[in-house]
Amino acid sequence: QVQLVESGGGLVQAGGSLRLSCSFSGRDVRSIYFMAWYREAPGNEREQVSSLTTGGFANYADSVKGRFTISRDNAKDTVYLQMNNLKPEDTSIYFCSVVVYGARTFWGQGTQVTVSA
Repeated sequence: QVQLVESGGGLVQAGGSLRLSCSFSGRDVRSIYFMAWYREAPGNEREQVSSLTTGGFANYADSVKGRFTISRDNAKDTVYLQMNNLKPEDTSIYFCSVVVYGARTFWGQGTQVTVSA
């Protein structure tokens, strides 16, 4: 089992920045091999924004490339999503997700990001 707690969401003006954090805990933390951030806006399907493997390979959706950066602090068991130059279309609920060996997926509760024009 892995418990995820996201934080860092909020209201920001277009062009601003936010950093989301996702702290994980539980007996399977050392089995995590894949971490990702997703977002879901009203009326839209949940989409993957960025992902990171334990080997350090990062991937980004085209819509956020060059603006968002995913990273991990192993000592703190936390994954981050630095979001710069935010746009109104980035407004969504952002979810953290991890996958552990055995292909089990765990999700956080989500954090709201609102970008005003």
